[in-house]
Amino acid sequence: MQLSKSEEELMNVLWKQKKAFMKDLLEAYPDPKPANTTIATLLKRMHDKGFIAYKSFGRSREYYPLVKKKAYFSKHVNGLIKNFFDDSPTQFASFFTQETNLSKEELEDLKRLIDHEIKNK
Repeated sequence: MQLSKSEEELMNVLWKQKKAFMKDLLEAYPDPKPANTTIATLLKRMHDKGFIAYKSFGRSREYYPLVKKKAYFSKHVNGLIKNFFDDSPTQFASFFTQETNLSKEELEDLKRLIDHEIKNK
């Protein structure tokens, strides 16, 4: 299951804060801040989808993620590779390195990462 763009934005805030009350989540947004009802709706949808849970403290709820950020984005990247690059990580890497205007230094950093992974396998 996936999150909408606005749910992802809120989830990123929650991943950073690790746990938060609605007022804390609202404070993390730049002005103009979304309405309380908007955040409440997003939190309910995210809870219904199984991405977050909460602990009740009286009438307040402290929300926390159930899904780790790395796991969520790993699933997205793997889906992207499968759906848009014929399940070929090589095609994805080729597109990524050619179409993202990476600097020579960034390409060298990627090469070091790949070399490190090759060495570890």
